[in-house]
Amino acid sequence: MPPADSHGMPPAGDGGIDWGEHSTWTWQGLAVHWRHLAPADGGSATAGTVVLLHGFAAASGHWRRNAMVLAGAGWHVFALDLIGFGASDQPGPHRRRRLDNRLWARQVQAFLAEVVGHPAVLVGHSLGGLVALTCATLFPGWVGAVVAAPLPDPALLLGPRSWPPRRRPWRRRLKRWGVIVLCRLLPLELLVPLLAHSPLLALGIQSAYARPVIGDQELHRLIARPARRPGAVRSLRAMSIAMALRPHAATAPTLLQRLQRPLLLIWGQGDQLVPIQVAEQIQRLRPDLPVVDLEHCGHCPHDEVPEHFNAALLRWLAATPEVRAEGRAVVWADQPGPLPKP
Repeated sequence: MPPADSHGMPPAGDGGIDWGEHSTWTWQGLAVHWRHLAPADGGSATAGTVVLLHGFAAASGHWRRNAMVLAGAGWHVFALDLIGFGASDQPGPHRRRRLDNRLWARQVQAFLAEVVGHPAVLVGHSLGGLVALTCATLFPGWVGAVVAAPLPDPALLLGPRSWPPRRRPWRRRLKRWGVIVLCRLLPLELLVPLLAHSPLLALGIQSAYARPVIGDQELHRLIARPARRPGAVRSLRAMSIAMALRPHAATAPTLLQRLQRPLLLIWGQGDQLVPIQVAEQIQRLRPDLPVVDLEHCGHCPHDEVPEHFNAALLRWLAATPEVRAEGRAVVWADQPGPLPKP
């Protein structure tokens, strides 16, 4: 059993779905839980490095049915709990630390630089897909390819042509004030513990799956345990405020137009949370992007139909000419330029 982390929890604080070697890394004064799984041959990887990024309310343990397969195919597999989730720290609102996809992208880039030590392929589920896209756009020198399964963002329902003109400063201040007041008035201190300790949580988890998962105790613990931590409410409030106040430049439509790395979209045909019509909107923005739609699954294709997900992922990576391996590091066919400032 791995040692407890700084919160007094086992590093598998996402519920005990224990794969890989657990560690804690400190970034900007925050404790970050992460995992590593070496390739099955025990030596140098034949394919490179992949970093797995979980979705909203989940954690690195959600890749329970994918990490071993990727390692078996020769990949070095890393996964981390994004700030606010899993066993990583759960900070509250902070003027200089907004919990949105830009902060998580900076967290991932720092992880690649300080822990992994070289560029990698980013594979993200839901929110993790948006974080992967953001990181690849802001820091292209650290990301060779992106897989988003799926890619959520309310802005994708509108597209950049539907955005209103830039608001005047007083209107932006009014919107900011309104969002902050609304999020602070929401009785999250009552709602989050109620949800985390009631059967409603099981129903919420089921909404993300097409197949029955009520009774999957591992999955239930993965979601429930972080939600029961003391910092969960303040962190959720911070995320709600920051994500609602993002500039257009931090939304998926703009990021997709700026992206210069290969991107694969994987979607569950039965996804009720982010319907497959969103993928169609993405293809209108970027017709060059491939989409793999998987049958008999909902919002979590990597966990619900892992055999099909893993096969599609590995097949695409093998066929992507920009990604090839030499030893443990990934070498890009085109040399990345200098890193832009976040």
